[in-house]
Amino acid sequence: MGRKEDNIKKAQGLMRKTEFIRNIGTAAHIDHGKTTLSDNLLAGAGMMSEELAGKQLLLDYDEQEQARGITINAANASMVHDYEGHEYLINLIDTPGHVDFGGDVTRAMRAIDGVIIVVCAVEGVMPQTETVIRQALKEKVKPVLFVNKVDRLINELKVDPQEMEQRFFKIITEVNERIRKLAPEELKDEWTIRVEEGSVVFGSAYYNWAMSVPFMKETGLTFKDIYDYLTSDDQKTLAKKAPIHNIILDIVVDHLPNPLDAQKLRIPQIWHGDLDSPLGKAMLSCDSSGDVALMVTKIIMDPHAGEVAIGRLFSGTVVRGQEMQVIGMPNPNRVQSVALCVGADRIPVDEIIAGNIVAAAGLKDAVAGSTVSSNPEMDSFEKIVHYSEPVVTVAIEAKHMKDLPKLVEVLRTISKADPSIHVDINQETGEHLLSGMGELHLEITEYRIINEHGVDITSSEPIVVYREAVDGIGGPFEGKSPNRHNTFRLEVMPLDEDVREAILAGEIQSDGKVKDAKRLARELQDMGMEKLEAKKVQYIYGANMFIDVTKGIQYLHETIELCREAFIEAMKEGPLARERCQGVKVRLVDAKLHEDSIHRGPAQVIPAVRSAIYGAMCQAGRTLLEPKQKVFINVPQDMMGNATREMQQRRSVIENIDQDEETANIDSIAPVAEMFGFASSIRSATTGRALWSTENCGFEKLPRELLDDIVRSIRVRKGLKPEPYDAAYYAP
Repeated sequence: MGRKEDNIKKAQGLMRKTEFIRNIGTAAHIDHGKTTLSDNLLAGAGMMSEELAGKQLLLDYDEQEQARGITINAANASMVHDYEGHEYLINLIDTPGHVDFGGDVTRAMRAIDGVIIVVCAVEGVMPQTETVIRQALKEKVKPVLFVNKVDRLINELKVDPQEMEQRFFKIITEVNERIRKLAPEELKDEWTIRVEEGSVVFGSAYYNWAMSVPFMKETGLTFKDIYDYLTSDDQKTLAKKAPIHNIILDIVVDHLPNPLDAQKLRIPQIWHGDLDSPLGKAMLSCDSSGDVALMVTKIIMDPHAGEVAIGRLFSGTVVRGQEMQVIGMPNPNRVQSVALCVGADRIPVDEIIAGNIVAAAGLKDAVAGSTVSSNPEMDSFEKIVHYSEPVVTVAIEAKHMKDLPKLVEVLRTISKADPSIHVDINQETGEHLLSGMGELHLEITEYRIINEHGVDITSSEPIVVYREAVDGIGGPFEGKSPNRHNTFRLEVMPLDEDVREAILAGEIQSDGKVKDAKRLARELQDMGMEKLEAKKVQYIYGANMFIDVTKGIQYLHETIELCREAFIEAMKEGPLARERCQGVKVRLVDAKLHEDSIHRGPAQVIPAVRSAIYGAMCQAGRTLLEPKQKVFINVPQDMMGNATREMQQRRSVIENIDQDEETANIDSIAPVAEMFGFASSIRSATTGRALWSTENCGFEKLPRELLDDIVRSIRVRKGLKPEPYDAAYYAP
């Protein structure tokens, strides 16, 4: 039996020993070496050739990942590691670093209990590093640190041993600052990383060696020895003396929690049901005999098995043939197969118990982010909040009419597997609109539609997604139903900035009917909202709020559901350019309703309320919000002027410039609309010597002088009259 088969057999046995399981991930800025590190860990566990470790990039098994040299999908793998006489099952998720695929990182954090933050010794802590630390700590996932590419310090930057230690100290201090700033109060001290305790490792994933202080004490190796091996270019000997997989997996076992300990801490954070219920207790204790509670974090398409849902099992046992409920869906689904993941391979098993990462086929209603349970009454896990929204759209069409039904099916599948992609069908033009996190995200999705799903498509140039908002207070504006029997008076105003930010960050329940009115009212009052308003919130949709401040209106309780529907319709397509609204507060202040319910059905109420919202928005002063990106550029000093000039031409604001002897770091904020084609422009402006990264940073008001032209171009593109209607158009 080969070593790989032997490991798979051991893994199947260890799945049942929860205290010997570690669910971990890698997370870092792009190109800091996560996938190369994952290769080494798999090679050490006998899952691939050691010679190829770091070169093969086993978990980048997608052909686009190999072609572009980046990770696009979060990939799962399980391996076995011996530590102090015990064998441990380590379930690893390798995540992408590119900002366009940040949604995959957020979803992966829900499945794991500990994370290896990888930082390049040369580049140090970068913007995306801070983002992944924030994502981990929000989910109460414990971090350890791996400082990678140490060989580059000596071979490229020619630093001496003292400078090398200073660089390490700076990276550790910066990571700890982020942990203290972002960690929950009770974990700040406990989760701070400490070199002497071994929660920091230094090394080179590419050359397969690593070092930690406990390992140095054990073996007698010193920093000076490492320095000597590197200066004499003998990293092979170093890799034999200090193999990276041993040292990294040792700290994983030693410093990161098993599911039994982790779930006590994490369940109250990610599930807001009753913790004293049988299901709550089963999840807190990771009980395999309780009801199944599975959080789906990823959907992959298998040509043979169809859709395979991968996720973390927090309680219960998933058995082949079992009936399960995707919460929120009408019918149960039957599990057709259960498996462990090893890179692109899935190893079939009969059952998997709580505490493991599961791959289950047959859950056809599940999407990434679904809660699956054997108990149909289970409360869902908290919604996974992505740190950025789709900001770029392309219109796609099937090249051949016969492919149209297939394209609709493919788009449905793609949006299930990647919730960061939004698919809209424009009823007026028949186009399919695909919205994603950036140009690369959409490029990869289009590539998959053509090559993996076999549908030929044509796509438009990328279009920026805007949001509609209001400047002031509008109304009360009256809306009358078509039969003239019902009247509604509504006001519109901007939502308080703190409340809007809290909804976008997922701190306040968003998108839906208010579940816990008392709790929501308390939270809103803490943010400065008036008591009466806070208690009367009816619905929150896309960072917009609908509040009913009326008193004693007859029949309103029977009609309020239709008012909510009208509010959602108005927020999905605003009156200025048919873009989604953001940060709008809508107040229902008065209504007169017909006593006979037949005269106040959907066809009467919805148009009346929608027109009143639109009219009030016209009076309040409509505006557009445009998406912005933080752009971080690292260039040699002599190229700094070219890089800043390139950014200033793109309506950007330069926030900060840090300079050291050789390089300059430029931090700026630029509109997404101005960033198309940036990659080739910055390369030519700096003769290919700039390193840059971007991070989405929300929406800001569009400058007044650009508003009319942009509104007109959006309306023409959507087949609307070029000039938007004014308030008089919506009056009864």
